[in-house]
Amino acid sequence: QVQLVESGGGLVQAGGSLRVSCAASGRTFSWFTMGWFRQTSGQERDFVAAISWSGTTSTNYADSVKGRFTISTDNAKNTVYLQMNSLKPEDTAIYYCAANAWLPLGARRNDYNYKYWGQGTQLSVSS
Repeated sequence: QVQLVESGGGLVQAGGSLRVSCAASGRTFSWFTMGWFRQTSGQERDFVAAISWSGTTSTNYADSVKGRFTISTDNAKNTVYLQMNSLKPEDTAIYYCAANAWLPLGARRNDYNYKYWGQGTQLSVSS
């Protein structure tokens, strides 16, 4: 089993920045994919970003956040980060961290491919 705990959400003004973190514990994967998804009330959970390790690191972003958000990991701390800059009110959502053994590129954007999930952290961006 893998336990994921997100932290770092909060309230920020439009144009501001925030970093959310996801600490993983329990089972570890030599090759892995970790992702961030977000969900607003009544909506489906949307892909935000993913980072995968298979000897090399690869990252993927939703078009809506490309150039503004950066996903990274600190493998020594078993932690994945999502640095969010130039925040917009439409970024307001609950942000969920997800983890799985390595996923091929085509599978990383679908939440149903991730086995492990955190409890979520709320980000609110005011205009």
